[in-house]
Amino acid sequence: MTIPNKIIMMLAATVSMSSFAAEFSFDRPGAGFSTGITPVGQVAWEQGLPSASYRETTVEGAKAKTVTLNGDMLLRTGLASGLELQLGWAGPTWTQTKYKGEKVDDDGLGDVSIGLKKAIDLDDDKLSMAVLAQAIIATGNEGFSNEDDIYSLGTSLDYQYNDLVTTGITMNYAVQDGDWSVTAIPTVGYKIAGNLSGFSEFIYHKAESEDYQYGLASGLIYALNDRTQLDGSIGVDLEGQDRSYNAGFGISFLF
Repeated sequence: MTIPNKIIMMLAATVSMSSFAAEFSFDRPGAGFSTGITPVGQVAWEQGLPSASYRETTVEGAKAKTVTLNGDMLLRTGLASGLELQLGWAGPTWTQTKYKGEKVDDDGLGDVSIGLKKAIDLDDDKLSMAVLAQAIIATGNEGFSNEDDIYSLGTSLDYQYNDLVTTGITMNYAVQDGDWSVTAIPTVGYKIAGNLSGFSEFIYHKAESEDYQYGLASGLIYALNDRTQLDGSIGVDLEGQDRSYNAGFGISFLF
């Protein structure tokens, strides 16, 4: 069975599961995804303004510092009760690298993605679950693309502990050019005051023939109204000797 056929079967499997329309929620911010499904006939637009990363590494005894900015975006629309279609784009990206007194700028366009997210009925008022089958298509420019397509199947589980605290975990299994990887993202969400809330997450990633990767992230979410939210987040990678940080600002609309 070819990899494209595998992703088609994963997409079909998510459609065949029982339907449960969880309360809508945006997927931004955070590395995982929410259990909420976009209502039928409506569109959610989630836009980075932008996302940013900074990496400092040592090459031949000299430090190389790289700053990256990109305007990633995600469109979500409801196809049926408990089922949505996702179309994503890594967006335009700009990088600047400083090494041995020289500065190099570069820019390009990233990959696109398509996915289906299905809510799963757990028959529990406090528990919600969703499954996301996704394909990232390597259509981006050289140096701004994953080079090979990535096919993944992820699950997200949320537990409403009380009116102030929510816990959850996202598990994602992906294959790229025959190599498998797994990512686990436990998350805590918490109300702060009024329409302001926050989240914290731990990111664990392991790919074949690669070292373990770890990260921490935290952020704030402000709901302007039922259809619009602003978000900001910052994170740090914990593995290895290199310094690596990421941050992001975003805005999301439900039309």
